Amino acid sequence: MRDTEIRQLNADDVEVFKTIRLEALRLEPAAFASKPEDWASLPNEEWRDRLQVPVFVAFGSGEPVGIMGLLPQQPSKMKHRSTLIMVYLRSSERGQGLAKRLLDTVVDFAARNGISQIELTVNSRNHRPIRFYERCDFHRIGLIPAGMIHEGQEIDEVLMARRVK
Repeated sequence: MRDTEIRQLNADDVEVFKTIRLEALRLEPAAFASKPEDWASLPNEEWRDRLQVPVFVAFGSGEPVGIMGLLPQQPSKMKHRSTLIMVYLRSSERGQGLAKRLLDTVVDFAARNGISQIELTVNSRNHRPIRFYERCDFHRIGLIPAGMIHEGQEIDEVLMARRVK
């Protein structure tokens, strides 16, 4: 594995954010609810606004190779919960422990910021990520029938959650 660094993006990292997010949407279209064109035409100010939630990027030899974000719940009685979003790791980086390091960084951030539960949804046909999340202490808590429609097909989504210590 190349030298890797993981860090939280800030408002100055719009180009990094655009690069890895658009790559993810283009290369793994069945994994995301958004299409590349939903994001590609956004003005830089909108990209900057979307960095107001915590977004973490893994860099390999200085270039972005992975991304994970947290979408906090806003209601006061739900602030202890966040949703894991935008999960992607370049295929050349998979199977080397980088996804776990990236997730651990996100979980550490959550723990330091009063988040005690992380939730996510994953395409029910996407078995490798489901196994990864299960190895990382996420538990299946439900199924969303026809959670998204990809290329005209209804795809169920597995709802998973993990308590943060």
